[in-house]
Amino acid sequence: MCEETNMMKSAVFLACVASALCFTIIDKGFDDTWEAWKQTHSKQYTKEEEDNRRKIWEDNLQKVSKHNTEHSLGLHSYTLGMNKYADLRVEEFVKITLMNRLKLNASSERKRIELLSSYAKLQLPNAVDWRDKGYVTPVKDQGQCGASWAFSATGSIEGQHARSVGTLTALSEQNLIDCVPSSGDAAFEYVKENGGIDTEESYPYEGQQGPCRFDPKHVGAKVTGYVDIPTGDEHALAIACATTGPIAVVIDASHGSFQLYESGVYDERSCSSTEVDHALLVVGYGTDPDGGDYWIVKNSWGLSWGQQGYIWMSRNKDNQCGIATAASYPTV
Repeated sequence: MCEETNMMKSAVFLACVASALCFTIIDKGFDDTWEAWKQTHSKQYTKEEEDNRRKIWEDNLQKVSKHNTEHSLGLHSYTLGMNKYADLRVEEFVKITLMNRLKLNASSERKRIELLSSYAKLQLPNAVDWRDKGYVTPVKDQGQCGASWAFSATGSIEGQHARSVGTLTALSEQNLIDCVPSSGDAAFEYVKENGGIDTEESYPYEGQQGPCRFDPKHVGAKVTGYVDIPTGDEHALAIACATTGPIAVVIDASHGSFQLYESGVYDERSCSSTEVDHALLVVGYGTDPDGGDYWIVKNSWGLSWGQQGYIWMSRNKDNQCGIATAASYPTV
Protein backbone atom coordinates (compact mmCIF):
# COMPACT_ATOMS: atom_id res chain seq x y z
CA MET A 1 0.00 0.00 0.00
CA CYS A 2 3.03 2.28 0.51
CA GLU A 3 5.12 1.00 -2.39
CA GLU A 4 2.31 1.81 -4.79
CA THR A 5 2.36 5.49 -3.83
CA ASN A 6 6.04 5.77 -4.73
CA MET A 7 5.39 4.09 -8.07
CA MET A 8 2.52 6.49 -8.75
CA LYS A 9 4.76 9.44 -7.91
CA SER A 10 7.31 8.33 -10.50
CA ALA A 11 4.61 7.70 -13.10
CA VAL A 12 3.03 11.11 -12.56
CA PHE A 13 6.37 12.89 -12.88
CA LEU A 14 7.44 11.00 -16.01
CA ALA A 15 4.10 11.72 -17.64
CA CYS A 16 4.51 15.37 -16.80
CA VAL A 17 8.03 15.54 -18.25
CA ALA A 18 6.72 14.09 -21.48
CA SER A 19 3.90 16.62 -21.68
CA ALA A 20 3.93 20.09 -23.19
CA LEU A 21 2.24 21.21 -19.98
CA CYS A 22 5.60 20.94 -18.27
CA PHE A 23 7.04 23.86 -20.25
CA THR A 24 8.48 26.15 -17.59
CA ILE A 25 9.20 29.85 -17.33
CA ILE A 26 11.21 30.53 -14.17
CA ASP A 27 11.06 33.86 -12.35
CA LYS A 28 14.71 34.52 -11.34
CA GLY A 29 13.49 36.99 -8.74
CA PHE A 30 12.56 34.05 -6.52
CA ASP A 31 15.96 32.33 -6.70
CA ASP A 32 16.94 33.06 -3.09
CA THR A 33 13.49 32.16 -1.76
CA TRP A 34 13.51 28.91 -3.73
CA GLU A 35 16.93 27.93 -2.41
CA ALA A 36 15.90 28.74 1.17
CA TRP A 37 12.71 26.68 0.80
CA LYS A 38 14.65 23.70 -0.57
CA GLN A 39 17.08 23.88 2.32
CA THR A 40 14.30 24.19 4.90
CA HIS A 41 12.51 21.11 3.59
CA SER A 42 15.61 19.10 2.59
CA LYS A 43 14.60 19.00 -1.08
CA GLN A 44 16.96 17.65 -3.74
CA TYR A 45 16.14 17.22 -7.43
CA THR A 46 17.78 15.94 -10.57
CA LYS A 47 18.70 18.60 -13.11
CA GLU A 48 15.83 17.47 -15.34
CA GLU A 49 13.30 17.61 -12.51
CA GLU A 50 14.20 20.89 -10.82
CA ASP A 51 12.77 23.35 -13.37
CA ASN A 52 9.44 21.54 -13.36
CA ARG A 53 9.28 21.50 -9.55
CA ARG A 54 10.31 25.14 -9.44
CA LYS A 55 7.45 26.14 -11.77
CA ILE A 56 4.89 24.22 -9.70
CA TRP A 57 6.34 25.84 -6.57
CA GLU A 58 5.99 29.31 -8.11
CA ASP A 59 2.39 28.59 -9.10
CA ASN A 60 1.62 27.55 -5.54
CA LEU A 61 3.45 30.59 -4.20
CA GLN A 62 1.14 32.78 -6.25
CA LYS A 63 -1.93 30.94 -4.94
CA VAL A 64 -0.73 31.25 -1.34
CA SER A 65 -0.02 34.95 -1.72
CA LYS A 66 -3.44 35.62 -3.24
CA HIS A 67 -5.28 33.59 -0.62
CA ASN A 68 -3.44 35.20 2.29
CA THR A 69 -4.09 38.68 0.91
CA GLU A 70 -7.78 37.80 0.80
CA HIS A 71 -7.48 36.45 4.35
CA SER A 72 -6.10 39.80 5.52
CA LEU A 73 -9.23 41.39 4.05
CA GLY A 74 -11.46 39.03 6.04
CA LEU A 75 -12.44 36.82 3.12
CA HIS A 76 -11.04 33.57 4.57
CA SER A 77 -10.86 32.07 8.06
CA TYR A 78 -7.53 30.33 7.46
CA THR A 79 -4.12 30.95 5.88
CA LEU A 80 -1.99 28.92 3.50
CA GLY A 81 1.76 28.39 3.55
CA MET A 82 4.63 27.11 1.43
CA ASN A 83 5.10 23.83 3.28
CA LYS A 84 6.92 20.69 2.15
CA TYR A 85 4.13 19.86 -0.33
CA ALA A 86 4.44 23.16 -2.20
CA ASP A 87 6.35 21.56 -5.10
CA LEU A 88 3.44 19.25 -5.93
CA ARG A 89 0.38 19.75 -8.09
CA VAL A 90 -2.75 18.86 -6.18
CA GLU A 91 -3.24 15.77 -8.37
CA GLU A 92 0.23 14.50 -7.41
CA PHE A 93 -0.36 15.36 -3.76
CA VAL A 94 -3.53 13.25 -3.74
CA LYS A 95 -1.87 10.25 -5.40
CA ILE A 96 1.26 10.33 -3.26
CA THR A 97 -0.12 11.23 0.17
CA LEU A 98 -3.76 10.18 0.52
CA MET A 99 -5.54 6.85 0.73
CA ASN A 100 -7.90 5.61 -1.98
CA ARG A 101 -11.18 7.50 -1.76
CA LEU A 102 -13.81 5.70 0.29
CA LYS A 103 -17.42 6.18 -0.78
CA LEU A 104 -19.70 5.94 2.21
CA ASN A 105 -23.47 6.23 2.24
CA ALA A 106 -26.56 5.35 4.28
CA SER A 107 -26.51 1.75 3.06
CA SER A 108 -23.03 1.14 4.43
CA GLU A 109 -22.69 -2.17 6.26
CA ARG A 110 -20.34 -0.69 8.86
CA LYS A 111 -21.38 -1.81 12.32
CA ARG A 112 -22.91 1.06 14.31
CA ILE A 113 -23.05 1.14 18.07
CA GLU A 114 -25.12 4.04 19.41
CA LEU A 115 -23.68 6.19 22.16
CA LEU A 116 -25.19 5.63 25.57
CA SER A 117 -28.60 7.27 25.81
CA SER A 118 -27.59 8.76 29.14
CA TYR A 119 -25.29 11.12 27.22
CA ALA A 120 -28.14 12.51 25.10
CA LYS A 121 -28.79 15.50 27.37
CA LEU A 122 -25.25 15.88 28.62
CA GLN A 123 -24.06 19.48 28.99
CA LEU A 124 -20.84 19.46 27.03
CA PRO A 125 -17.91 21.74 27.90
CA ASN A 126 -17.32 24.68 25.55
CA ALA A 127 -13.82 23.46 24.77
CA VAL A 128 -11.89 20.19 25.03
CA ASP A 129 -8.20 19.45 24.38
CA TRP A 130 -6.92 16.00 25.30
CA ARG A 131 -3.33 17.10 24.73
CA ASP A 132 -3.60 18.92 28.06
CA LYS A 133 -4.44 15.61 29.77
CA GLY A 134 -1.43 13.79 28.35
CA TYR A 135 -3.48 11.51 26.10
CA VAL A 136 -1.81 12.49 22.79
CA THR A 137 1.65 11.50 21.56
CA PRO A 138 3.83 13.95 19.59
CA VAL A 139 2.99 14.52 15.92
CA LYS A 140 4.34 11.78 13.65
CA ASP A 141 5.17 11.79 9.93
CA GLN A 142 3.86 9.14 7.54
CA GLY A 143 6.12 10.33 4.72
CA GLN A 144 5.11 9.30 1.20
CA CYS A 145 3.11 6.34 2.37
CA GLY A 146 -0.68 6.49 2.14
CA ALA A 147 -1.18 4.88 5.55
CA SER A 148 -2.82 7.68 7.50
CA TRP A 149 -5.39 5.13 8.72
CA ALA A 150 -2.67 3.44 10.78
CA PHE A 151 -1.66 6.72 12.45
CA SER A 152 -5.28 7.59 13.15
CA ALA A 153 -5.88 4.17 14.70
CA THR A 154 -2.78 4.19 16.89
CA GLY A 155 -3.58 7.73 18.02
CA SER A 156 -7.01 6.71 19.25
CA ILE A 157 -5.68 3.55 20.93
CA GLU A 158 -2.87 5.55 22.55
CA GLY A 159 -5.43 7.95 24.02
CA GLN A 160 -7.73 5.23 25.38
CA HIS A 161 -4.80 3.27 26.78
CA ALA A 162 -3.41 6.37 28.53
CA ARG A 163 -6.81 7.13 30.00
CA SER A 164 -7.10 3.55 31.27
CA VAL A 165 -3.65 3.00 32.77
CA GLY A 166 -2.38 6.54 33.28
CA THR A 167 0.67 6.15 31.04
CA LEU A 168 1.03 7.39 27.45
CA THR A 169 2.75 4.87 25.19
CA ALA A 170 3.55 5.44 21.51
CA LEU A 171 2.27 2.52 19.44
CA SER A 172 3.50 1.00 16.18
CA GLU A 173 1.90 2.08 12.91
CA GLN A 174 4.29 -0.25 11.13
CA ASN A 175 2.76 -3.18 13.02
CA LEU A 176 -0.62 -2.28 11.50
CA ILE A 177 0.74 -1.57 8.01
CA ASP A 178 2.50 -4.95 7.89
CA CYS A 179 -0.16 -7.07 9.54
CA VAL A 180 -3.62 -5.62 8.77
CA PRO A 181 -5.07 -6.59 5.36
CA SER A 182 -7.25 -3.47 5.14
CA SER A 183 -7.74 -0.11 6.86
CA GLY A 184 -10.36 1.56 9.02
CA ASP A 185 -12.07 -0.44 11.75
CA ALA A 186 -10.04 -3.47 10.66
CA ALA A 187 -7.13 -1.95 12.61
CA PHE A 188 -9.09 -2.05 15.88
CA GLU A 189 -10.38 -5.51 15.08
CA TYR A 190 -6.85 -6.72 14.37
CA VAL A 191 -5.51 -5.41 17.68
CA LYS A 192 -8.41 -7.03 19.52
CA GLU A 193 -8.02 -10.45 17.87
CA ASN A 194 -4.23 -10.28 17.87
CA GLY A 195 -3.98 -9.75 21.61
CA GLY A 196 -2.45 -6.29 21.28
CA ILE A 197 -0.24 -3.98 19.25
CA ASP A 198 3.51 -3.51 19.63
CA THR A 199 5.13 -0.32 20.84
CA GLU A 200 6.58 2.12 18.35
CA GLU A 201 10.00 1.71 19.97
CA SER A 202 10.02 -2.05 19.42
CA TYR A 203 8.50 -1.92 15.91
CA PRO A 204 9.59 1.42 14.37
CA TYR A 205 8.08 3.06 11.32
CA GLU A 206 9.62 2.27 7.92
CA GLY A 207 7.22 3.96 5.50
CA GLN A 208 6.58 0.89 3.36
CA GLN A 209 4.79 -2.41 3.80
CA GLY A 210 6.83 -5.42 4.84
CA PRO A 211 6.31 -8.83 6.42
CA CYS A 212 4.33 -8.98 9.65
CA ARG A 213 6.77 -9.00 12.57
CA PHE A 214 4.45 -8.64 15.54
CA ASP A 215 6.11 -9.76 18.77
CA PRO A 216 3.82 -10.42 21.77
CA LYS A 217 6.72 -9.62 24.10
CA HIS A 218 6.51 -5.98 23.02
CA VAL A 219 2.77 -5.33 23.27
CA GLY A 220 2.10 -1.73 24.27
CA ALA A 221 -1.71 -1.77 24.41
CA LYS A 222 -4.75 -4.01 23.94
CA VAL A 223 -8.34 -3.29 22.93
CA THR A 224 -11.60 -5.08 23.66
CA GLY A 225 -13.61 -3.67 20.75
CA TYR A 226 -14.56 -0.39 19.13
CA VAL A 227 -17.42 2.08 18.80
CA ASP A 228 -18.56 3.56 15.47
CA ILE A 229 -20.14 6.97 15.95
CA PRO A 230 -23.40 7.47 14.01
CA THR A 231 -22.53 8.64 10.51
CA GLY A 232 -22.54 12.38 9.97
CA ASP A 233 -23.55 13.24 13.54
CA GLU A 234 -21.23 16.00 14.74
CA HIS A 235 -23.03 16.26 18.08
CA ALA A 236 -22.39 12.56 18.68
CA LEU A 237 -18.76 13.13 17.73
CA ALA A 238 -18.56 15.98 20.25
CA ILE A 239 -20.09 13.77 22.95
CA ALA A 240 -17.60 11.00 22.20
CA CYS A 241 -14.67 13.42 22.15
CA ALA A 242 -15.69 15.18 25.38
CA THR A 243 -16.43 12.00 27.35
CA THR A 244 -14.04 9.46 25.88
CA GLY A 245 -10.85 10.93 24.40
CA PRO A 246 -9.21 11.24 20.96
CA ILE A 247 -11.38 9.95 18.09
CA ALA A 248 -10.24 8.45 14.78
CA VAL A 249 -11.87 10.19 11.78
CA VAL A 250 -11.62 10.14 7.98
CA ILE A 251 -12.07 13.25 5.82
CA ASP A 252 -11.94 14.57 2.26
CA ALA A 253 -8.44 16.08 2.09
CA SER A 254 -8.11 16.17 -1.71
CA HIS A 255 -7.96 19.97 -2.08
CA GLY A 256 -5.07 22.34 -2.64
CA SER A 257 -6.27 24.33 0.35
CA PHE A 258 -5.69 21.31 2.61
CA GLN A 259 -2.36 20.54 0.96
CA LEU A 260 -1.04 24.02 1.78
CA TYR A 261 -2.99 24.73 4.99
CA GLU A 262 -1.06 26.75 7.57
CA SER A 263 -3.32 28.21 10.29
CA GLY A 264 -6.85 29.25 11.27
CA VAL A 265 -10.19 27.47 10.95
CA TYR A 266 -10.20 25.42 7.73
CA ASP A 267 -13.41 26.13 5.80
CA GLU A 268 -13.50 24.38 2.41
CA ARG A 269 -16.98 24.56 0.91
CA SER A 270 -16.10 22.22 -1.97
CA CYS A 271 -15.29 19.36 0.42
CA SER A 272 -17.26 16.14 0.10
CA SER A 273 -18.90 14.65 3.19
CA THR A 274 -19.32 11.21 1.60
CA GLU A 275 -16.09 10.59 -0.35
CA VAL A 276 -13.23 10.58 2.13
CA ASP A 277 -9.55 9.77 1.66
CA HIS A 278 -7.45 10.77 4.67
CA ALA A 279 -7.53 9.61 8.29
CA LEU A 280 -6.74 11.89 11.21
CA LEU A 281 -7.31 12.16 14.95
CA VAL A 282 -9.77 14.55 16.62
CA VAL A 283 -8.19 15.49 19.96
CA GLY A 284 -10.60 18.22 21.00
CA TYR A 285 -12.71 21.16 19.90
CA GLY A 286 -13.21 24.87 20.54
CA THR A 287 -14.43 28.17 19.11
CA ASP A 288 -12.42 30.92 17.43
CA PRO A 289 -13.81 34.50 17.55
CA ASP A 290 -12.97 35.01 13.88
CA GLY A 291 -13.39 31.53 12.39
CA GLY A 292 -16.21 30.02 14.46
CA ASP A 293 -16.47 26.50 15.89
CA TYR A 294 -13.65 24.09 15.10
CA TRP A 295 -12.29 20.61 15.74
CA ILE A 296 -8.67 20.25 16.92
CA VAL A 297 -7.29 17.63 14.57
CA LYS A 298 -3.92 15.89 14.64
CA ASN A 299 -2.41 15.04 11.27
CA SER A 300 0.46 12.66 10.46
CA TRP A 301 2.54 14.87 8.14
CA GLY A 302 5.15 16.09 10.60
CA LEU A 303 5.55 19.38 12.47
CA SER A 304 6.19 21.51 9.39
CA TRP A 305 2.62 21.16 8.11
CA GLY A 306 -0.22 23.28 9.47
CA GLN A 307 -0.13 24.43 13.09
CA GLN A 308 2.81 22.32 14.25
CA GLY A 309 1.16 19.29 12.67
CA TYR A 310 -2.42 20.19 13.62
CA ILE A 311 -5.38 21.70 11.80
CA TRP A 312 -8.51 23.42 13.08
CA MET A 313 -11.34 22.02 10.97
CA SER A 314 -14.77 23.63 10.72
CA ARG A 315 -17.25 22.30 13.28
CA ASN A 316 -21.05 22.42 13.09
CA LYS A 317 -21.02 23.18 9.35
CA ASP A 318 -23.06 20.27 8.04
CA ASN A 319 -20.32 17.69 8.59
CA GLN A 320 -17.93 19.63 6.37
CA CYS A 321 -15.26 17.45 4.73
CA GLY A 322 -16.91 14.38 6.28
CA ILE A 323 -15.34 14.92 9.70
CA ALA A 324 -18.10 12.83 11.33
CA THR A 325 -18.78 10.46 8.43
CA ALA A 326 -16.65 7.55 9.65
CA ALA A 327 -15.58 8.41 13.19
CA SER A 328 -14.72 5.68 15.69
CA TYR A 329 -12.73 4.86 18.79
CA PRO A 330 -11.52 1.66 20.48
CA THR A 331 -12.58 0.30 23.86
CA VAL A 332 -9.92 -0.95 26.24
